[in-house]
Amino acid sequence: MKIVIIEDEKLTAKDLARTIHSVAPDAEILAMLHSVEEAVLFFSDSPALDLIFSDIQLGDGLSFEIFDQTQLKVPIIYCTAFNQYALEAFKTLGIDYVVKPFSRSTVEQALTKFRTMKDALHPPQENYAALVHVLRQQMGPAKSPSVIIQQGDKIIPLPVEKIALFFIEHDAVFAYTFEGSKHLLSQKLNELEQTYAQSFFRANRQYLVNRKAVKDASHYFNRKILIHLTIPFKEQIIVGKLKVTAFMDWLANS
Repeated sequence: MKIVIIEDEKLTAKDLARTIHSVAPDAEILAMLHSVEEAVLFFSDSPALDLIFSDIQLGDGLSFEIFDQTQLKVPIIYCTAFNQYALEAFKTLGIDYVVKPFSRSTVEQALTKFRTMKDALHPPQENYAALVHVLRQQMGPAKSPSVIIQQGDKIIPLPVEKIALFFIEHDAVFAYTFEGSKHLLSQKLNELEQTYAQSFFRANRQYLVNRKAVKDASHYFNRKILIHLTIPFKEQIIVGKLKVTAFMDWLANS
């Protein structure tokens, strides 16, 4: 049984590989991939494999973008910490899911289910672009309309509709408002992307941009996209070529 693991946390990927081997000694881990970009490049060679274990939230986007761009026909077991509502959005599309933190028992159950279904299993034909759209709707900001900022000894909720973008600067995460103010946050950019994925797009590792802040976009060097904002901002925000399709879909549907 040939398996590929998609997980941006390298230690977690290694732990998962060890756990798989402990319950399936015959399993061969072909690769451990840590980003959307790396996975798209790997699968472009159409490697022969039987099963994928995939995290959902990667550092440069949702893993569904990989499957949308490569049109893989391989069963997938998702490893996720998402809430039950998000799980229901893709539960019928994947083979199974393992909730983090996973255990030997949960991995074994997932592999047993895969083996049971294998003989009758047909390659999945789902529209992963539609899946991304459903997931982003489930992960929208309705349950968390504000981010928390600190000003001196005050803890202040900042409504998300006032935020034009989130970005990383010197390893710290900031919110930049439509009014031009900058606020230090305690959340990680990955967490903010997960919470606000319906209305914010992860352009690259550094920037998470509000749809309302996007004026338009233009083609950039090497098939990339340059985002033009509705507000003054000193840095260029560039969408990598592997995320252009996802960006265009988000721009059209959000």
